[in-house]
Formats: sequence, structure tokens, C-alpha cells
Amino acid sequence: MTLDGQRRVRSLHFAGCGNLAAVVLCVVLAGCATVSGGDTSPDDPFEPVNRAVLDTNTALDKALIKPIAEAYRQAFPQSVRDRIRSAIDNLAEPRIFVNDLLQRRPNAAGITFTRFLVNTTVGLGGLFDPATEQGLPRQSGDFGQTLYSWGVDDGPYLVLLFFGPSNFRDALGLGVDLYTTPPALVVTGHAGTITGLAVGTVDGIDLRSRNIESLDEIIASALDYYSNLKSLTRQQRQAQLREARGLAPEPQELTDPGSSADEPPK
Repeated sequence: MTLDGQRRVRSLHFAGCGNLAAVVLCVVLAGCATVSGGDTSPDDPFEPVNRAVLDTNTALDKALIKPIAEAYRQAFPQSVRDRIRSAIDNLAEPRIFVNDLLQRRPNAAGITFTRFLVNTTVGLGGLFDPATEQGLPRQSGDFGQTLYSWGVDDGPYLVLLFFGPSNFRDALGLGVDLYTTPPALVVTGHAGTITGLAVGTVDGIDLRSRNIESLDEIIASALDYYSNLKSLTRQQRQAQLREARGLAPEPQELTDPGSSADEPPK
């Protein structure tokens, strides 16, 4: 299963800002601790804080991230952006491989290992993706999935600053992933922090540039953007979690929970 579709509603994820992720998580959890009562659902007890963080993310995206992504798309042709995307994806293959092993998915781990070998050599350091052309699709594999395969519950729904929709388990997994994805393991010290920040920023900008229209459509069509985004990301995440337990993804239609059941099909 490829990962491109699963990224569409998480294009504000700046993979690589490990220190920032830890700080953001602490701030969010501290803010959540001050919220009590109110009209919240059992699976989303921190909804007021989550909505405030989502509003902040949306404002930052509108003012800064989206314009940068649009400029990036105009400055570089598709062919160059595809090479950048391929190289960044290749950097994550070792982390995916380890998580596939931890999830007891030997077939996925074998595919990931072969992909990394082929793309790093024949693909010139990951600039190209001949592995996919050879029938070796990119696998999912993150530490949040691994925790799920070990029986760790989701925990409360969270919206993280910059990183978007998540939950307590996946937020912890994200922190581990950020610290275990090259170049964080290859370049150490201050240089490693700067390199990781640069790679993560380019990663986030590239993903945002690839999803400008799709995210605009989600925002424009949703009656309640918060509820719609939560529903879409949970449905997409569930498919990845099924993979973590070696189950085939269930085909499903992504639905807007705010849409009217009586609305005629378009």
C-alpha cells in the first residue's frame, strides 16, 4: 500500500523538528490539563484546546505555509520536486524497516529493505524510485503503529501545533520517529539539528505543495472543518493500523460527518 493518499490531510506535518515536537506535546498536554467539563465527546475530552490549536494551525498555514508552498511549486518544475520527494522518502526507509520488524511484518520489512537498497544504488541515493517500478511499493511503518501492534490504546484525540491531528499514542510515536529518522542518526550535535530541521522543513513544504487543491476543497466543503478533519484522519489512520497487525485495509469511503444524510448525491 502506498502512502501518498494517506498524507493528503496531514500536509502540515514538518517531519524533522524533533525538539519542537516535544515542546509542542508538552504545551498541548499542559493546556489540556486545564480543561474540565464542557460539552465534549468521550473520545475527544480536550476539544476546546484542540479547536484552538487547529485554528492556530489554519492561520499559520494561510499566512505563511501555503504561500511558501505555492512559491516552491512555481519555482521548481515537477521533475525536480519529484526528485526531492523521492530522496526524502528514501531517508525514511530505515525507520520504516525497523518498525516493520517490530510489528512482526517480515514481508513488509523485506520489501522496505529491498526498496532502500535498490533506490539508494540504482536510484542514485534515492533521487529516483525504480523499486516501485519493479513492483515494490512503499510500506507504512511508524512507531505509533508499532505501539498499536503492541496493544497500546489510542488515548485522547489531540491536535498538535504544526503537526496536526493525532492522539496520545501517535504523538509519542511521532517523537520517536523524529529522533530515529536520518539524518538525525547520521549527523550529530548542532549540525544534526540544523540538518534535520532543513530536511523536515523541505519535507513539509513539498507535501503542502502537493495538496494545495485537495486541502482547499476539504476546507471549502466541510460544514465543520474540525469534525471533518478528525473523521478523515481517523479513517486513514485506521487503514495504517490494520497494516501494523498484518490485516488487509478495508475499502471505505471517506465521509464528512457534518454532511446531511438527506443531501442528494452529486
